[in-house]
Amino acid sequence: MDKHRTQAIKFQYSICVSGAAGGDTVKQSGHLAEAVGAAVAKNGHILTTGATVGLPYYAARGAKKAGGMSIGFSPASSLREHLYKYRLPHTYFDFINFTGLNYVGRDQYLVQSSDAVITVGGRIGSLHEFVTAINAGKPCGILLGSGGAADMIPQLVEMIEIPHRSLIVYDDDPETLVDMILKILDAENKDIKSEVIRDEHWFLDHDHNG
Repeated sequence: MDKHRTQAIKFQYSICVSGAAGGDTVKQSGHLAEAVGAAVAKNGHILTTGATVGLPYYAARGAKKAGGMSIGFSPASSLREHLYKYRLPHTYFDFINFTGLNYVGRDQYLVQSSDAVITVGGRIGSLHEFVTAINAGKPCGILLGSGGAADMIPQLVEMIEIPHRSLIVYDDDPETLVDMILKILDAENKDIKSEVIRDEHWFLDHDHNG
């Protein structure tokens, strides 16, 4: 028997934490971002961030302290650029994807590479990531009480026409908000999840032994 087939199959989502790299919300809500990252990890899923300082960094730290996986998406094209041009951190990341897309392109790539986005605090970049996510039909969690963009989004949603409103959830508790996002993702991916857990290789020839 193939030893790899006897191991438990894990079904993991990649959940992005979007938040400010600087400003008042970093001081105000660093502990909340860290709690969101920890909640993602404790539920067995993968944290994604912009591989930057501030709230995303706290989220990455929370995920790693909780024993989870953290993947960063850098605006830089190499580790050298990441460290010396953009002056961004390299700790608390299991892997950094050096996109070479600068900040705006990085944001879009990060969101499209994630299954859901959770906004904690935030400035204009976080608003860009939220708009990108909801336009793409990604579940979006808003951590109320964390300041900045997160506390502005509910009003924004009421003021202008926004698609996929049912995919936007709000709460002021990090663990509850992560649970809400996971319930949406589980409902959306029920068929895929069952196939992955059963380890069905429908995409391979049945006689394939490799």
